[in-house]
Amino acid sequence: MSVENSLLGKDTNYPTEYQPDVLFPISRAPAREAYAHVEGIRQGKDWWHVFEISWLNLAGVPQVAIGRITLPASSPNLIESKSLKLYFNSLNFAKFESKEAFIATVEKDLSKAAEAEIKLDLFHVDDLEITKPEGICLDDLTPERIEHHPDASLLAFDSASDEEVDVQLYSHLLRSNCPVTGQPDWGTVFIRYQGKKPCYKSILAYIISYRQHNGFHEQCVEQIFADVWQNLQPKNLMVYATYTRRGGLDINPCRVSDLTWMPRPIRLARQ
Repeated sequence: MSVENSLLGKDTNYPTEYQPDVLFPISRAPAREAYAHVEGIRQGKDWWHVFEISWLNLAGVPQVAIGRITLPASSPNLIESKSLKLYFNSLNFAKFESKEAFIATVEKDLSKAAEAEIKLDLFHVDDLEITKPEGICLDDLTPERIEHHPDASLLAFDSASDEEVDVQLYSHLLRSNCPVTGQPDWGTVFIRYQGKKPCYKSILAYIISYRQHNGFHEQCVEQIFADVWQNLQPKNLMVYATYTRRGGLDINPCRVSDLTWMPRPIRLARQ
């Protein structure tokens, strides 16, 4: 389904009755056409944190939780974020006999929309841990060139070194725009890289080049993965972005060339 037909960017009424049909799937295929051959584009997961989850127990007393949705990168569809928010709001006045019954309903509905098995974990509102990033932060470097639209030609090797490295780099400077509303999306991007040593300034310059790019979170991560994979040709690669919250949701896509490189899901302080 085309995102132009979704409710994103439009005035809507929030449902007060269970409404699974509000979920709006978006096919991953069109955005992947340019790099469908890249190893790892379909390997990984999208983790969503949902901060506005509530339902009623059988006595009518509200229950609240924070949710983590796990969506496989191999799924034919992603789910448009506003429709997901509306879906969870439609559950606010629905009664469930147990937390397990609530989880089962949500997993069934989301799996149908994504056409893949979706998992939901619920956390007590005080229990979702804050993690500090690990690796080498690039943000104090000064790139040789600044661009504001994705430019893979910025990526380069370290001309002073022929060594091979296995290193995790990260930057808090990832910024892109929602392709429908134009609203800015902010995130921290992690790049774990094994191969000939890259120029760290060039990787930071490439990350900054997304600053005026219009793309969904998942599409940005896949483009970063594909550009690094094709231009620097590492032996192994992971790209994981932890985006800040918007509309009660944060989206955290991760793509890997080797499934043994899958990290555990984290939540950073500004999320």
